[in-house]
Amino acid sequence: MTGPLTSAIRNVYPSSAKHNVAIALGSNLGDRFANIETALRLIEQPDQLLTDVAANTVSVVDTSFMYETAPMYVTDQPRFANCACLVETNMEPWILLKLLKRIETTVGRVPSIQNGPRAVDLDIILYDNEIIDTRAESLRDTLDGLADELVVPHPRMAEREFVLRPLADMIPEFVHPVHKKSIRTLLGDIVMQSNVDFPMLKVTPFADYPITEARQLLGTHQVPSMGRYWTTHCSSDIQRPTKVRLMATLNATPDSFSDGSVNNTLSAALTYSAASVRAGADIIDIGGYSTRPGAAFVSPEEECQRVVPVIQAIRSHEEQNVSSALISIDTFRWEVAEAAVLAGANCINDVYSFTGPEYPLTQSSEKHLLKMREVARKLAVPVILMHSRGDAGSNKDYSQYKGGALEGVRVELGDKVEAIIKGKGGVRRWFVIVDPGIGFSKTVEANCALLREASSMTANTPVNPLAGYPRLIGSSRKSFLGAILERPDADGTYKGRKTEPKERDWATAATVACAIQQGASVVRVHDVQDMRDVVAVASAIWSSP
Repeated sequence: MTGPLTSAIRNVYPSSAKHNVAIALGSNLGDRFANIETALRLIEQPDQLLTDVAANTVSVVDTSFMYETAPMYVTDQPRFANCACLVETNMEPWILLKLLKRIETTVGRVPSIQNGPRAVDLDIILYDNEIIDTRAESLRDTLDGLADELVVPHPRMAEREFVLRPLADMIPEFVHPVHKKSIRTLLGDIVMQSNVDFPMLKVTPFADYPITEARQLLGTHQVPSMGRYWTTHCSSDIQRPTKVRLMATLNATPDSFSDGSVNNTLSAALTYSAASVRAGADIIDIGGYSTRPGAAFVSPEEECQRVVPVIQAIRSHEEQNVSSALISIDTFRWEVAEAAVLAGANCINDVYSFTGPEYPLTQSSEKHLLKMREVARKLAVPVILMHSRGDAGSNKDYSQYKGGALEGVRVELGDKVEAIIKGKGGVRRWFVIVDPGIGFSKTVEANCALLREASSMTANTPVNPLAGYPRLIGSSRKSFLGAILERPDADGTYKGRKTEPKERDWATAATVACAIQQGASVVRVHDVQDMRDVVAVASAIWSSP
């Protein structure tokens, strides 16, 4: 299913390519995720590696999630990073194979034992619906003689979960031209038989900024190192993270709804950041423009002046665990996102999912998305994409959706996510974390329903555009909690009470526990110390043994 925004963005880059190809990528030596990112960038620059090849003959148009997998066949070697991509190309298969082999050498692959360690490995898995085998006739019913030959579909793909699972992220209903089964069915067959000590994990890699060391090859942007990553289980109904991450909320603003003017000086921001890291924060989310209803306009220049010095100060902190903490920049502006990441942020958190504050969406929204997408793609950082409908206090009617707000979030956020990851220039799927936007453009009842049923938002069901994405829940101190606390008891013995945002931490704790029960990967909070206790206990209760 393709939404209107996705269709509009694809029309910006119309394709004249003749062939659709699935390529598998793997790496288990060196900086695995940077190796793969480098290879993907080189795939789209064939003229840098092959003569007599035009510059724009290959386009990466979709990517799978990234996975960490146990080695297969030769087990005494490091774990692999595995993923897949779809490309559109005019290249014939043997020319494409030559390009992929040249990329392997350029990235750093050297001769090794079969199925042994490698800096990067690239395989053509599918080429349209064709069956290709360049081996001698006598070998075509065997698994022999594969070296330096082209066999498509890849002859071992049906036994490799690390190939089928990434393909299922992109083309689950594609029917294998030899086995005559869909990718989804082939994956289901192998998962039922699987009994490995290290099941596949879904990975969100984080790039290291500011850049001190980078790989830059002719014709490509710098690729930052990517040594840190978060992981999520991918084998259960509710895809739980291996560890629930705590995001500390640092508002470098004078008018945020909860803590405006509390942390908007450099010394106060540093004190909060250091205390949060010591208390167990996994990432610090820094914002310089309040999204509360009625907040004053802030120019991009002023927003940068608020956040960049804070990021630089954290990176210069005397405590190593503080200076090396992951940082996200809470902004919907590409100029601020780029400046913040180059200063040291590792992630972009956008409450409008790249389309800007206009609602309903306009042509300006499409242009905004394309620019944000371009910046995020170039910087190779995770992006947190939140559902909202413009101003947080408006546009709360979801009656047009059969499933109410939950279905509305799936459809509206799903369309944006699809437009962001698919087509030429798309962000890698593995960099996306989704956020249902608790407290934004929803009624109290809708917020409660989204918390209660959050796992279904990303459930692995057919035609769900958000299937499989890690989730962030940000409910801390929100006004809907205040509205609930004002309500009297059902029997009227308690009349309720008005609360200020900073008085809602107990209420926040209830939502954090619910988020963890529903499999959230990240919870965004203000009070890290107390919420760390909630996360610890809730995780002990709800995590699978």
